[in-house]
Amino acid sequence: MYSWGDDRSAWKNPKAYDFGSAKKAYVDKVGKSAGSAPRTYLEKTKPKLELVDPLNREVATDSEEPVIIAVDGTGSMQSWPAEIFDRLPLLCQTVGGWKQNAEISFAVLGDAFIDNWPLQVTDFGKGPSLDKLLDALKPEGGGGGGARESYELFAYFVSEHVKTPKATSPFLFIMGDEGFYDLIRKDQAKTYIGDTLDEDVNAKKTIDALCQRFDVYLLRKQYSNVEKDKQIRAQWADAIGDQRIIPVTDPQRIVDVTMGLIAKKWGQYDDFKANLSARQDSGSIKTVMDSLRAAPEIDKTMKSKVTGAILSKKSKALEVTE
Repeated sequence: MYSWGDDRSAWKNPKAYDFGSAKKAYVDKVGKSAGSAPRTYLEKTKPKLELVDPLNREVATDSEEPVIIAVDGTGSMQSWPAEIFDRLPLLCQTVGGWKQNAEISFAVLGDAFIDNWPLQVTDFGKGPSLDKLLDALKPEGGGGGGARESYELFAYFVSEHVKTPKATSPFLFIMGDEGFYDLIRKDQAKTYIGDTLDEDVNAKKTIDALCQRFDVYLLRKQYSNVEKDKQIRAQWADAIGDQRIIPVTDPQRIVDVTMGLIAKKWGQYDDFKANLSARQDSGSIKTVMDSLRAAPEIDKTMKSKVTGAILSKKSKALEVTE
């Protein structure tokens, strides 16, 4: 289990990375205030609804750098939610070191036609308090068999009930493998969110509007059925743009890819590359960099064929070579 504080016991080359004075002070602070209780999101029989139920609720932050991370918790995701949740403290601590006013909200998504808790959303938070929010979530492992989950219900909730009035650099990440339903059904909006709608709402238009507020990415696990996989990608490409769909092949690297996307926009890409080099071996680094190549505005010097990842003694920054 990944922990808070300056614990580098699992890093490949921990001495190769320097937190720097500002980040080190932050890491030390959160490490001292972190608890040691185990996370129980996989063992719980249900989520802690007092912390994650979206019914009749608004989620708000005055942070200029809010980040929302939504994870598909259905059966087709297999072990991915567990791997993601285990590494989110690493992401939270790293992001907090870059922007100490950054705040993060988590969500777990399911299928509103089938699951008991198809939409779970936490408040925004930062530091070790995020562990409590993570622990409140429950990936249900259900979902339907139609290669769609209720991502559109989540998009509607964020559009209507997540307030970020001071946001200047907001992110929204969806980690999943399936498509979304074409309509936000008024009965589901009433049941799970508490909103009374006159009619069903077009999902694509809602997602389009969301992209005007947030830097939206789909970090995408490939779907098992080849033909359905093509249909899923085409639907998402039409909704958010092809370059916002980031293919991820390793569940243990999806959080690294997320950090890389944030780092590039926030001017912390060199620090991210140095951090990644200190933690991972060359094969894992290649996997992350191959995913990041698909993103807009990622370093143009990155190549599809990576044969080496060298941490310069002088700059301690990752160099990717042909």
